[in-house]
Amino acid sequence: MAKICLVQGAGRGLGLAFVRRLLADDDVARVIATARAPDSHPALAELAQQHGERLQTCALDLADDTSIAAAREQVGTLTSRLDLLLTCGGILHEGERMWPEKKLADINPDNLARAFTVNAAGPILMIKHFHDLLIHGERAIIASLSARVGSISDNGYGGWYAYRASKAAQNQFTRTAAIELRRRSRQLICVGLHPGTVDTSLSEPFQRNVPEKQLQTAETAATHLLDVIGQLTPEDSGLLFDWAGNVIAP
Repeated sequence: MAKICLVQGAGRGLGLAFVRRLLADDDVARVIATARAPDSHPALAELAQQHGERLQTCALDLADDTSIAAAREQVGTLTSRLDLLLTCGGILHEGERMWPEKKLADINPDNLARAFTVNAAGPILMIKHFHDLLIHGERAIIASLSARVGSISDNGYGGWYAYRASKAAQNQFTRTAAIELRRRSRQLICVGLHPGTVDTSLSEPFQRNVPEKQLQTAETAATHLLDVIGQLTPEDSGLLFDWAGNVIAP
Protein backbone atom coordinates (compact mmCIF):
# COMPACT_ATOMS: atom_id res chain seq x y z
CA MET A 1 0.00 0.00 0.00
CA ALA A 2 1.27 3.47 -0.90
CA LYS A 3 2.37 5.49 2.12
CA ILE A 4 0.95 8.68 3.58
CA CYS A 5 3.50 10.78 5.47
CA LEU A 6 3.30 13.87 7.65
CA VAL A 7 6.34 16.10 8.13
CA GLN A 8 6.25 18.77 10.83
CA GLY A 9 8.62 21.71 10.37
CA ALA A 10 8.60 21.36 6.59
CA GLY A 11 9.15 24.98 5.67
CA ARG A 12 12.94 24.87 5.56
CA GLY A 13 16.07 22.93 6.46
CA LEU A 14 15.79 19.25 7.19
CA GLY A 15 12.00 19.26 7.19
CA LEU A 16 11.88 20.64 3.66
CA ALA A 17 14.55 18.15 2.58
CA PHE A 18 12.45 15.29 3.97
CA VAL A 19 9.47 16.49 1.95
CA ARG A 20 11.56 16.55 -1.24
CA ARG A 21 12.95 13.07 -0.63
CA LEU A 22 9.54 11.59 0.20
CA LEU A 23 7.99 13.10 -2.93
CA ALA A 24 10.75 11.44 -4.95
CA ASP A 25 9.71 8.04 -3.57
CA ASP A 26 7.19 6.26 -5.78
CA ASP A 27 5.93 4.32 -2.74
CA VAL A 28 4.72 7.55 -1.12
CA ALA A 29 1.20 8.48 -2.21
CA ARG A 30 0.87 11.72 -0.30
CA VAL A 31 2.88 14.05 1.91
CA ILE A 32 1.28 16.43 4.39
CA ALA A 33 3.73 19.22 5.20
CA THR A 34 3.22 21.47 8.22
CA ALA A 35 4.80 24.77 9.23
CA ARG A 36 3.73 27.66 11.41
CA ALA A 37 2.84 29.64 8.27
CA PRO A 38 3.15 27.39 5.20
CA ASP A 39 2.40 30.20 2.74
CA SER A 40 5.47 32.13 3.94
CA HIS A 41 7.89 29.49 2.63
CA PRO A 42 8.43 29.91 -1.13
CA ALA A 43 10.26 26.61 -1.61
CA LEU A 44 7.43 24.66 0.03
CA ALA A 45 4.83 26.59 -1.98
CA GLU A 46 6.72 25.77 -5.18
CA LEU A 47 6.74 22.07 -4.32
CA ALA A 48 3.01 22.19 -3.61
CA GLN A 49 2.41 23.77 -6.99
CA GLN A 50 4.54 21.13 -8.73
CA HIS A 51 2.97 18.11 -7.03
CA GLY A 52 -0.66 19.15 -6.75
CA GLU A 53 -2.78 17.05 -4.39
CA ARG A 54 0.16 14.74 -3.67
CA LEU A 55 1.56 17.46 -1.37
CA GLN A 56 -0.79 19.22 1.00
CA THR A 57 0.16 21.85 3.57
CA CYS A 58 -1.21 22.61 7.00
CA ALA A 59 -0.47 25.28 9.62
CA LEU A 60 1.01 23.93 12.87
CA ASP A 61 2.97 25.65 15.63
CA LEU A 62 4.99 23.09 17.59
CA ALA A 63 5.03 25.37 20.64
CA ASP A 64 1.22 25.66 20.81
CA ASP A 65 -0.92 22.70 21.87
CA THR A 66 -4.07 24.35 20.50
CA SER A 67 -2.40 24.72 17.11
CA ILE A 68 -1.32 21.07 17.11
CA ALA A 69 -4.86 19.97 17.98
CA ALA A 70 -6.31 22.12 15.20
CA ALA A 71 -3.82 20.67 12.72
CA ARG A 72 -4.80 17.16 13.77
CA GLU A 73 -8.43 18.00 13.08
CA GLN A 74 -7.55 19.33 9.63
CA VAL A 75 -5.36 16.33 8.80
CA GLY A 76 -8.25 14.09 9.80
CA THR A 77 -10.27 15.57 6.94
CA LEU A 78 -7.49 14.63 4.52
CA THR A 79 -6.72 11.07 5.62
CA SER A 80 -7.78 8.37 8.07
CA ARG A 81 -4.25 6.96 8.44
CA LEU A 82 -0.57 7.84 8.41
CA ASP A 83 2.42 5.61 7.81
CA LEU A 84 5.06 8.10 8.93
CA LEU A 85 4.85 10.96 11.43
CA LEU A 86 8.09 12.92 11.38
CA THR A 87 8.64 15.82 13.79
CA CYS A 88 11.56 18.02 12.76
CA GLY A 89 11.16 21.17 14.85
CA GLY A 90 13.76 22.09 17.44
CA ILE A 91 15.48 25.11 18.95
CA LEU A 92 19.09 25.71 20.02
CA HIS A 93 19.36 29.48 19.75
CA GLU A 94 17.00 32.33 19.01
CA GLY A 95 18.70 35.57 18.08
CA GLU A 96 20.33 37.55 20.85
CA ARG A 97 17.82 36.56 23.50
CA MET A 98 18.68 32.84 23.55
CA TRP A 99 22.09 31.22 23.20
CA PRO A 100 23.58 27.89 24.37
CA GLU A 101 24.95 28.29 27.88
CA LYS A 102 28.68 27.86 28.50
CA LYS A 103 28.43 28.00 32.31
CA LEU A 104 25.91 27.94 35.15
CA ALA A 105 25.79 31.72 35.31
CA ASP A 106 24.35 31.78 31.78
CA ILE A 107 21.21 29.81 32.67
CA ASN A 108 18.04 31.80 32.05
CA PRO A 109 14.64 30.48 33.22
CA ASP A 110 12.82 31.85 30.19
CA ASN A 111 15.26 30.17 27.83
CA LEU A 112 14.96 26.90 29.75
CA ALA A 113 11.18 27.04 29.41
CA ARG A 114 11.41 27.88 25.70
CA ALA A 115 13.78 24.97 25.01
CA PHE A 116 11.58 22.49 26.87
CA THR A 117 8.43 23.78 25.17
CA VAL A 118 9.80 23.25 21.66
CA ASN A 119 12.29 20.40 22.03
CA ALA A 120 10.54 18.20 24.59
CA ALA A 121 6.86 19.13 24.82
CA GLY A 122 6.39 19.70 21.09
CA PRO A 123 7.31 16.18 19.91
CA ILE A 124 5.31 14.40 22.62
CA LEU A 125 2.27 16.58 21.91
CA MET A 126 2.58 15.58 18.25
CA ILE A 127 2.44 11.95 19.36
CA LYS A 128 -0.48 12.67 21.71
CA HIS A 129 -2.61 14.21 18.99
CA PHE A 130 -1.61 12.14 15.93
CA HIS A 131 -0.81 8.63 17.19
CA ASP A 132 -4.30 7.28 16.52
CA LEU A 133 -3.74 7.74 12.78
CA LEU A 134 -0.80 5.32 12.95
CA ILE A 135 -2.54 2.52 14.88
CA HIS A 136 -3.89 0.58 11.92
CA GLY A 137 -2.20 -2.79 12.34
CA GLU A 138 0.42 -2.25 9.64
CA ARG A 139 3.99 -0.99 9.91
CA ALA A 140 4.07 2.67 10.90
CA ILE A 141 6.78 5.01 12.17
CA ILE A 142 6.72 7.90 14.62
CA ALA A 143 10.08 9.66 14.53
CA SER A 144 11.36 12.96 15.88
CA LEU A 145 14.68 14.68 15.35
CA SER A 146 16.68 14.60 18.56
CA ALA A 147 20.39 15.04 19.26
CA ARG A 148 23.35 13.08 20.57
CA VAL A 149 23.90 15.78 23.20
CA GLY A 150 20.66 14.60 24.81
CA SER A 151 22.47 11.44 25.88
CA ILE A 152 23.40 11.68 29.57
CA SER A 153 26.07 8.98 29.34
CA ASP A 154 27.68 10.68 26.32
CA ASN A 155 28.00 14.08 28.01
CA GLY A 156 31.72 14.67 28.40
CA TYR A 157 31.89 18.41 27.77
CA GLY A 158 29.14 20.05 29.82
CA GLY A 159 27.51 23.32 28.84
CA TRP A 160 24.43 23.77 26.65
CA TYR A 161 22.21 23.12 29.66
CA ALA A 162 18.82 23.91 28.12
CA TYR A 163 19.44 22.09 24.85
CA ARG A 164 20.99 18.99 26.45
CA ALA A 165 18.31 18.67 29.12
CA SER A 166 15.38 19.32 26.78
CA LYS A 167 16.68 16.74 24.31
CA ALA A 168 17.18 14.24 27.14
CA ALA A 169 13.56 14.87 28.14
CA GLN A 170 12.49 14.40 24.52
CA ASN A 171 14.27 11.04 24.42
CA GLN A 172 12.54 9.97 27.64
CA PHE A 173 9.16 11.00 26.22
CA THR A 174 9.88 8.96 23.09
CA ARG A 175 10.80 5.90 25.14
CA THR A 176 7.75 6.20 27.37
CA ALA A 177 5.36 6.69 24.47
CA ALA A 178 6.90 3.71 22.66
CA ILE A 179 6.12 1.45 25.64
CA GLU A 180 2.48 2.56 25.76
CA LEU A 181 1.94 2.44 22.00
CA ARG A 182 3.40 -1.06 21.69
CA ARG A 183 0.46 -2.30 23.76
CA ARG A 184 -1.89 -0.89 21.12
CA SER A 185 -0.02 -1.84 17.95
CA ARG A 186 2.95 -4.17 17.68
CA GLN A 187 3.74 -2.72 14.26
CA LEU A 188 4.05 0.89 15.42
CA ILE A 189 7.67 1.98 15.89
CA CYS A 190 8.49 5.14 17.86
CA VAL A 191 12.08 6.44 17.73
CA GLY A 192 14.34 9.47 18.01
CA LEU A 193 16.81 10.36 15.27
CA HIS A 194 20.13 12.22 15.49
CA PRO A 195 20.93 13.76 12.08
CA GLY A 196 24.53 14.71 12.81
CA THR A 197 25.73 18.23 12.04
CA VAL A 198 23.62 19.55 9.18
CA ASP A 199 24.09 22.77 7.24
CA THR A 200 20.98 24.54 8.53
CA SER A 201 20.25 27.70 10.47
CA LEU A 202 20.29 25.71 13.75
CA SER A 203 23.95 24.71 13.36
CA GLU A 204 25.21 27.66 11.30
CA PRO A 205 26.79 29.62 14.17
CA PHE A 206 28.73 26.52 15.29
CA GLN A 207 30.01 25.18 11.96
CA ARG A 208 33.45 26.80 12.15
CA ASN A 209 34.91 23.97 14.24
CA VAL A 210 33.16 21.16 12.35
CA PRO A 211 35.41 19.23 9.93
CA GLU A 212 34.20 19.73 6.36
CA LYS A 213 33.51 16.02 5.85
CA GLN A 214 31.28 15.93 8.94
CA LEU A 215 29.00 18.76 7.80
CA GLN A 216 26.10 17.29 5.84
CA THR A 217 23.69 19.02 3.53
CA ALA A 218 20.04 18.81 4.53
CA GLU A 219 19.36 16.59 1.51
CA THR A 220 22.13 14.16 2.44
CA ALA A 221 21.02 13.99 6.07
CA ALA A 222 17.40 13.42 5.04
CA THR A 223 18.46 10.59 2.74
CA HIS A 224 20.49 8.92 5.51
CA LEU A 225 17.69 9.21 8.06
CA LEU A 226 15.04 7.88 5.68
CA ASP A 227 17.36 4.91 5.07
CA VAL A 228 17.49 4.37 8.84
CA ILE A 229 13.70 4.61 9.05
CA GLY A 230 13.39 2.06 6.27
CA GLN A 231 15.41 -0.49 8.27
CA LEU A 232 13.61 -0.11 11.61
CA THR A 233 11.87 -3.08 13.22
CA PRO A 234 9.39 -3.20 16.12
CA GLU A 235 12.27 -4.20 18.42
CA ASP A 236 13.85 -0.77 17.76
CA SER A 237 10.92 1.15 19.20
CA GLY A 238 11.89 3.53 22.00
CA LEU A 239 15.53 3.91 20.91
CA LEU A 240 17.59 6.83 19.62
CA PHE A 241 19.50 6.29 16.36
CA ASP A 242 22.15 8.38 14.65
CA TRP A 243 22.18 9.07 10.90
CA ALA A 244 24.32 5.96 10.28
CA GLY A 245 21.82 3.67 12.02
CA ASN A 246 23.79 3.24 15.25
CA VAL A 247 21.99 3.25 18.61
CA ILE A 248 22.91 6.13 20.92
CA ALA A 249 23.04 5.23 24.59
CA PRO A 250 20.66 7.12 26.94
